[in-house]
Amino acid sequence: MEVKVAFITGASNGIGKALAYRAAEEGFKTHLAARNETALQAVCKDIYTKFGLESTYTVTDVSLESDCQRYIDEGIKNYEKIDVLINNAGISMRGLFIETEIHVLKNLMDINFWGSVYCTKCALPYILQSKGSIVGVSSIAGFKGLPARTGYSASKFALQGFLESLRNENLKSGIHVMIACPGYTESNIRKSALNSKGVAQGETPLNESNLMSADEVAVQIWDGIKRKRWYVIMTLQGKLAVFINKWFPRLADILTYNVISREPDSPFK
Repeated sequence: MEVKVAFITGASNGIGKALAYRAAEEGFKTHLAARNETALQAVCKDIYTKFGLESTYTVTDVSLESDCQRYIDEGIKNYEKIDVLINNAGISMRGLFIETEIHVLKNLMDINFWGSVYCTKCALPYILQSKGSIVGVSSIAGFKGLPARTGYSASKFALQGFLESLRNENLKSGIHVMIACPGYTESNIRKSALNSKGVAQGETPLNESNLMSADEVAVQIWDGIKRKRWYVIMTLQGKLAVFINKWFPRLADILTYNVISREPDSPFK
């Protein structure tokens, strides 16, 4: 049986790393992207040791179109096809818009939105050939604008609009397009989240032990790929947020504000 191939961005840690391991468990060879070469080497080596499956990588800054093109080109050179593309690379932010420097929002858009657009554009001809899947790892922030996360929500709204349009364009092409929305996840994204000046905040405002694990997120995303789902919203809190925002938007604003304002070191205090 022909082995399938998954391309995964942001795969050096957190959800992306868990997605790479889960791909190997599902029998996929993988081509990974991230900026940290040492971490990518370790993931690829470990995948081969544990699963006996080839895993390659390209050091990639997804905010650069040329890097995304090189990532896809090198993966095609290795495997000659793409069955699944998971646009996972992303960064977060925390800070009131009035205090946030514009370059912070631009950075969020370059990575979270444009990185997915670049990789998808380069990969789409091969996905069409394989009738494969394109996945965007988004957030409830793509359904509901979150206070103190203006750049993050803007990037996720843009990502979801792009993927929904792409899905609609390809209703008859045979490809699968999925938007995955994890809940708060135990990962490095909040420690690397930018503050209003564009500096990594370092300490997460949340109790990481109470959050979803990256492994749990990876399992649900791969289950969604196998089932050809259009959306995967992973937590009860997330499902409620989407429902309340659709039918009771004012209430959703109040509830969202209250949750964010209670975070440790909240910018509203």
